[in-house]
Amino acid sequence: MFFDLDDTLYPSTSGVWNAIGERMDVFINKSLGFTPAEVRKIRNDLFHEYGTTLRGLKTLYDIDERAFLDFVHDIPLDRYLQKDNVLIDTISGYRGRKIIFTNANQDHAVRVLTILGIVDFFPEIIDILQTSPYCKPLPEAYRKALELSGIRDPEKCVLIDDSPRNLKTAHEMGFFTIQVGTETRCEHADAAVLSILDLPDVIPAWQVEPAEE
Repeated sequence: MFFDLDDTLYPSTSGVWNAIGERMDVFINKSLGFTPAEVRKIRNDLFHEYGTTLRGLKTLYDIDERAFLDFVHDIPLDRYLQKDNVLIDTISGYRGRKIIFTNANQDHAVRVLTILGIVDFFPEIIDILQTSPYCKPLPEAYRKALELSGIRDPEKCVLIDDSPRNLKTAHEMGFFTIQVGTETRCEHADAAVLSILDLPDVIPAWQVEPAEE
């Protein structure tokens, strides 16, 4: 099972993404000299054209990827997230292999998982630096994730993500796709749950077997 991280393992209303977005604005303003009024349009354009703001900034301005990731994720996560015992029970119920597949970096992923109390359930984290120069939703990023995880057949995998465009690529590659954050699934999701806590309603834990390698 491949799990997205942000806005998937915790609610999109947490405030985490807004805080990260504000840090992105500051980075672009200070590093590249764009005015605050220009920054939001730049971010939106890069996100839609390149998949992530980071990939666009790297392609067009050759920024330092690690410096960007370290800066934008330097937020007080404990203001927005806390240990979630229901989430712990939900994730621990799945005995099969569980892999984080994120457009964030590994340090951020570990911090989020630790605060939520589920870090021990995710010994494998595939981050944006490992799939560079690609990222979700590009097919190359998914192929790289499969390669890194040693999984040959995507049709035996599940992708759990909040983003319709990320789910679209996975669905086209043969993944079973589950959209988080809505009860009305997009056309590329095989199932949908309002919260990750509802995952057992879609896939009972006992039905999931370890991914074949």
